[in-house]
Amino acid sequence: MFQIASEKDFLNTFRSRDRKVVEPPKGTRFPLFVRDYLAWVDPYGVRVFLVFQAPGQQRPIGIAFRRDQQGDKTLTSRLCEWCHAYGSADQIGLLTTDLDSKRRVGVNLCLDLRCGERLESTANREGRSVLDDIKALLGKMERFASEGLGLDTGLKQ
Repeated sequence: MFQIASEKDFLNTFRSRDRKVVEPPKGTRFPLFVRDYLAWVDPYGVRVFLVFQAPGQQRPIGIAFRRDQQGDKTLTSRLCEWCHAYGSADQIGLLTTDLDSKRRVGVNLCLDLRCGERLESTANREGRSVLDDIKALLGKMERFASEGLGLDTGLKQ
């Protein structure tokens, strides 16, 4: 669990290039206490936002994703690279974020980033703890931030 004290601190979790498009989830009040991570979709369904704190780190990290395949209605199943859930194109797809003005990086994920809830549901059905799964999920988030975006997360490369 981690805390974000103010809206300014909240916005500062994101890269400066992303702050102009970030809108906190409706009804957000500060201080904000976050159990594992916070994810939400903007009101237009174009962007998906993620705020998490990597295991052992002090500072939360924010990532602003863009949904790039909204119109894709193929019937093929897809796999989320973070939680390994299967779903259709309207559930799992490519989320991208800009590296700079000319380059973008992306990953196939649950389009609502509710991976933690899916992992918890699976663990509950199997009668086991979800803690290791959540720790692994946060590690995948950290790896994407570090290797994909080049953010300093403390992850050894």
